[in-house]
Amino acid sequence: MSERPETPQSEGTDEAVRAVPAGPVRVVLVDDHRMFRSGVRAELGTAVEVVGEAEDVETAVSVITATVPNVVLLDVHLPGGGGRAVLQALIPALPDVRFLALSVSDAPEDVISVIRGGARGYVTKSITGPELADAVVRVAGGDVVFSPRLAGFVLDAFAATTDVAAVDEDLDRLTQREREVLRLIARGYTYREVARQLFISVKTVETHVSAVLRKLQLSNRHELTRWATDRRLV
Repeated sequence: MSERPETPQSEGTDEAVRAVPAGPVRVVLVDDHRMFRSGVRAELGTAVEVVGEAEDVETAVSVITATVPNVVLLDVHLPGGGGRAVLQALIPALPDVRFLALSVSDAPEDVISVIRGGARGYVTKSITGPELADAVVRVAGGDVVFSPRLAGFVLDAFAATTDVAAVDEDLDRLTQREREVLRLIARGYTYREVARQLFISVKTVETHVSAVLRKLQLSNRHELTRWATDRRLV
């Protein structure tokens, strides 16, 4: 957790707040880094009851279905399809389970994707333990919770002239790894820097860039950067 505190903003009714489940809020942690899950568990302490953990989409669906928690703390980037895939698989079947995205990413496409997918909020990993525990309880009670600057961003994003649905449709053509490569290339990283950042070979980066250009019907890196910038993806 960061030294820099971050107080979530929420909206909801008094009735929703009173609807917090009796006893500790039951939580499942979904993140592909075991050490991070351990850190979150330690930070939350006895404020909630962690009833399960998962590291990828398949395991998350299984654990959440078996435990039916009140709240799922869900990372956006997961092996097997990402947080959006977990939402798509479970929200229709488990409408009473609420999802709170907890991610290092504050990228526009990540925030918009999970909120459109049905998450009840989005906080970044710079949040402190007590603030995260409070956010979990609020989401369990029916509130919608965002990190402060993300709340404003979400409103701006959905009010923007950019067609959010069209952005999602374009991004849906890309794999999670292709999105990561896209973002880094658009930020000006060289192929070698992207390879080092993602722990893959330069040849693999070239392959991903070619796939991104083909799927988005772009001709070169300059067009890719402009495409991403126009859609506020960098």
